[in-house]
Amino acid sequence: MNAVLEVKNLTKIFKIYKNDFQRLKEAFSKKKYHKELVANDNISFSLKEGESLGIIGLNGAGKSTLLKQIAGVLEPSSGEIIKFSKVAAILELGTGFDPELSGRENIYFNGFLLGMQKDHIDKIYNEIVDFSELVNFINMPIKSYSSGMIVRLAFSIAVFSDAKIFIIDEALSVGDAHFSQKCITKLNEIKQNGTSIIFVSHDLAALKLLCQRIILLKEGKLIGDGEASSILQEYNYLISKQSEQNSEYENGYGDKAAEVLEAYILKNDKPSKVFFSGDEATICIKIKANKDLSDLVVGFLIKDKFSQDIFGTNSNIINHPITVKKDKIYLISYILNLNIGNAFYTMSLALHQSDTHVDVCHHWLDNYLSFQVISDPTFIGISKLYPTIRIKEI
Repeated sequence: MNAVLEVKNLTKIFKIYKNDFQRLKEAFSKKKYHKELVANDNISFSLKEGESLGIIGLNGAGKSTLLKQIAGVLEPSSGEIIKFSKVAAILELGTGFDPELSGRENIYFNGFLLGMQKDHIDKIYNEIVDFSELVNFINMPIKSYSSGMIVRLAFSIAVFSDAKIFIIDEALSVGDAHFSQKCITKLNEIKQNGTSIIFVSHDLAALKLLCQRIILLKEGKLIGDGEASSILQEYNYLISKQSEQNSEYENGYGDKAAEVLEAYILKNDKPSKVFFSGDEATICIKIKANKDLSDLVVGFLIKDKFSQDIFGTNSNIINHPITVKKDKIYLISYILNLNIGNAFYTMSLALHQSDTHVDVCHHWLDNYLSFQVISDPTFIGISKLYPTIRIKEI
């Protein structure tokens, strides 16, 4: 297959000034008053016709900066970007829209920005409106739209354009699950028709579903380029290492008669931040006793991104008393199957001496751990309940 995009030795450097006065002083002197931030550092890769490429990395890795250069919003400091096809990009929310104009007017306005002619927009107008499901709002100014509605409109315009390179920066994370699923289906459809896709997201399930290949960025450098599952493993390792570096945790309280030294979640005896629904996980909580305790309770609580309680338990609830001796270190492990749905989760930890952590709390750590669960397509929601079907004629 032919390449539709080539990125060669791309570097982007931002000049950071303390204030506008420093910028003005530099303009009238030979002295440098700025610091340099290297957002992208000598990045090279290519994109083939009909290929879907994911881009991942920790926050600040340079993903959005890279996309903005490919889309033509930013100029590279050095290197070159060779585009053999027209590009349509969904970047920051609302980019390419006039809030005072109606949805209908913005379809034409945004279409012109994407390089489409009026007669082409006329032909695809009804398809855009139908796909966006905004027919009842299309004549209203988009300043009255929710963020989800704006994403619906932006995606619909771009996906029906004549561009052969489609760039998406986290857009599918805004809005409802129904429309996100609809977008994934449409993206796979245009990919089959030869459109190439570049997709940036923190949603690993969506990346794995959509992308054959992923590149991994770290501190502006490209450190991985390959098959999706292998690069996602590298990314998972990066997240785990970052968690270790951030082990000095301050969001906790208690009398410290016993305290959590560290905690992590194992998958197949290795630390992991990403699980498939139903995977066996081992929650490991390393604690130190600072005094003798005969009725220590150790527990955890899993929450979703809306801080809703998903599952929690402790050693008192499951009738497993714990006795510890002063200055001794213990490893408490909970083994369970993560029969929960596709989402990001946090886990809080508690050491206490009664039925609740409120009465005598030794150590409470709020949202101490984080992890993601990727679900299979056999169920929706937050719980995997393994139903069976029986059919009986009556």
